[in-house]
Amino acid sequence: MTNQDLKTRVRAAVERELQEAETPGAAIALLRSGEIVLKAGVGYADLQQQCPLPSDARFYIYSITKPLLATVAMNLVQAGRLDLDASLAPQFAQIPYAVESPVTLRQLLSHTGGIPGYGDGTAYVEALQSHPRQAWTTETFLQVAQDQGQLFLPGTGWAYSNIGFMLLRLILTQETGLSMSEYLAEWIFRPLELQHTFVPETLEQAQGLTPGYSQFFTGDELQNVVPLYHPGWVSHGVVVSTAAELGKIIDALFSGRLLAPERLRQMLEPLHGFDFEHPQIGKIGYGLGLCLGLDSPYGIVAGHNGAGPGYVTGAFHFSNVQGQPTTAIALVNRDRHDLDLGTRIVFAILRVLADAPD
Repeated sequence: MTNQDLKTRVRAAVERELQEAETPGAAIALLRSGEIVLKAGVGYADLQQQCPLPSDARFYIYSITKPLLATVAMNLVQAGRLDLDASLAPQFAQIPYAVESPVTLRQLLSHTGGIPGYGDGTAYVEALQSHPRQAWTTETFLQVAQDQGQLFLPGTGWAYSNIGFMLLRLILTQETGLSMSEYLAEWIFRPLELQHTFVPETLEQAQGLTPGYSQFFTGDELQNVVPLYHPGWVSHGVVVSTAAELGKIIDALFSGRLLAPERLRQMLEPLHGFDFEHPQIGKIGYGLGLCLGLDSPYGIVAGHNGAGPGYVTGAFHFSNVQGQPTTAIALVNRDRHDLDLGTRIVFAILRVLADAPD
């Protein structure tokens, strides 16, 4: 298959997914053996389908931020500045139960520490819908975690927790003396010479994002959330990136450019498995900041998805697709989290590659 044939078939596959999901557009990137072979905007930036989506459109990557935080944490483990299995009780003075039943870094990274999320979400959703431009403070998120109490003793269960990764963000700041923006730049953004990837801390800093559409604030009508959704509503912080630059990050992690092989191996150890199959990934597990495919025909499969107002995202690495390590990224400008549309598009791209003749 020529590169042009590949681009044509991938674009057609992504267009089918967008049409089925009634979604304007997606920015995609495909890397093979470390090289970008495709980056494109598919569909449109606007609901009226007047403005084609550019390949360098910027999106919130939402929970794909978690593997980036985990990468910094593992670099600090590598340097002997953090210990995966030491108690984090000294850092958790604001959450008494976490001192009484100490959580470790390994448990934070794998969502096995018993740290709650936002409870049933009612208070969070009501506050977000009422005051989208005024995010909760870190202190409010901590109080929410304290009020709920520990979900289970550390190491005895699994519960996905954005607040757990907020605690990780705070620990990394305590250890480095740097803000999240600064330590991600030091360990990831600058080494990879990224130009469009950053951590927005104010609503104004996020105004360069491509429009992202949601019914979350209106109930029925699709609305561009960029002018009103404050990035601080993502408790652990959120990165803005393009498909190509996010692809460089994910590919660099798995090629050893951001982390030593032993630390990457630790991230890829499934510390929790699930008794259901994901529609695209199959049998899944969770490692240290990474969602893992445990029975894939494409070798090691690891990455993350993300979802929030206006966007859904998917970023996965496959160690062997027709003999080549492959990274695929999809950033979607409507929040079809009910379909996990970012991941669906990643696997639509993968199927094109897998079906292609050598």
